[in-house]
Amino acid sequence: MTQKITALLFLVSIIAHAQTNTEVYLMDVSTTDGKISLGEPRNISNNEGYDNQPSFYNDNLILFSSTRNRQTDIAQYNVRDNISSWITDTPRGSEYSPLKIPGKKEFSAIRLDTNGLQRLYRYDMESGKPSLLLRDLKVGYHLWFAEDILISTVLVDDRMDLVVSNLQDNTNYTFQKNVGRSLHKIPGTKLISYISKENEVWEIKSMDPISGATQFITNIPPEIEDICWLINGTILVGMGNTLYRFHPKTDSQWSVLHTFEGKNLGSISRLATNANSSKLVLVSEVSPEIVVQKQVEAYNQRDLDAFASCYSENVLVQYFPSDTLYMGRETLRNNYQNYYENTPETGVEVIKRISIGNKVIDEEKASDMGKTQRQVAIYEVNNGLIDSMSFLFEKESDMEAEAVVQKQLDAYNARDIDAFLETYSDDIQIFDYPNKFSYQGKERMRSGYGDFFQNTPDLNCTIKNRIIIGNKVIDEEYLTVNGNNFNAVAIYEVNEGKISKVTFVR
Repeated sequence: MTQKITALLFLVSIIAHAQTNTEVYLMDVSTTDGKISLGEPRNISNNEGYDNQPSFYNDNLILFSSTRNRQTDIAQYNVRDNISSWITDTPRGSEYSPLKIPGKKEFSAIRLDTNGLQRLYRYDMESGKPSLLLRDLKVGYHLWFAEDILISTVLVDDRMDLVVSNLQDNTNYTFQKNVGRSLHKIPGTKLISYISKENEVWEIKSMDPISGATQFITNIPPEIEDICWLINGTILVGMGNTLYRFHPKTDSQWSVLHTFEGKNLGSISRLATNANSSKLVLVSEVSPEIVVQKQVEAYNQRDLDAFASCYSENVLVQYFPSDTLYMGRETLRNNYQNYYENTPETGVEVIKRISIGNKVIDEEKASDMGKTQRQVAIYEVNNGLIDSMSFLFEKESDMEAEAVVQKQLDAYNARDIDAFLETYSDDIQIFDYPNKFSYQGKERMRSGYGDFFQNTPDLNCTIKNRIIIGNKVIDEEYLTVNGNNFNAVAIYEVNEGKISKVTFVR
């Protein structure tokens, strides 16, 4: 009985995790002299709710799962005509992970019925009519190796196992226990790749589906579930709004391929390419910036239901950095309901906004019955919902704060270690957001930054956005380090003319 409950909870957790507000994006891929470039992403699903698990039926048609009327059906996108349409309509269940069946005008997909039964079906491409493909396996994800050879990750207790099915002789063989969901053919070989979760550090491995021989390819960054291969042998993964690349034959570590700026793309998950890798589709959660803006608009419209729906069930509300006010969406809802009832005139205007990773920092002008005040709200967004909201309020303005922070920036760009450290207090404390202690002391800073300054001749930091509230300066920084560029956010706290605390927001 315990095993049955565990398996059910595992299945429910997979589906619950999947049903976030996601969109499918398509972009062109070009390679010149080994350099991979990506075109502008365009949203091909444009649907409120869950859109996921895209795959190329051919160069012109993309299949994906999409939610409507509280069920998930299979949709298709025509690249040439820029049109989406539905293929299936299954009121008694939902369908996921569509893949073209080799040599046929059909596709396969996992169907989860309303009674909890989960099986793999085949569907006619024209009519959408289904027929059962595998009766006895609870398939989570799958890959066609050949017309009669199917690779699956099968749900067993609280894990997934790698199973090869021969549809001609109706045999199923388990090759490895505890694997991930990402299954792909390796270009130019007769092998497939999968993610092994046998060890603490997850590994990308290859497997020959006929012999069962496996081989280590590389470790994968922590908690990354999805990869795809380009035709030149490069592996892509997504972390946050950034794509990383790794070529097993030429690379020793993962490197940044592309970071998607702007407010449309959030956390990247599923990835797929067409046969010649000229096009890439990816799945992204709605960006944190859009989620935060949605709750700002709901707040100003005094729409309590829409406002509360932007927050997670266990949302944490606090004063920065870690002074808890309350927890929970219901408590938040009750507090704001009381506030609305007692405050007929209220609103908030976003003056400046900084976004980094899953965090959004808003400088706001809040109005309350004709009175206004400046405040900063730091939102942390996960799975399309606000998980935490931290406030900074302006008490007494410190006119020196910006000057001190600017002085240290100038010294940083000059790589002048003495002038740089002069702006810090002797007992300077360094934290990671929200309040994770990293280290303390000016001498500790010298040992780290001294070598860094000497070994980074192109070092430069440009301020993209700056928020000043009381004695705190929040800088959105664009850095150049040894030919690489990236964004960073730092919260500087100034006391008695020195920077006494820095909190890095990552």
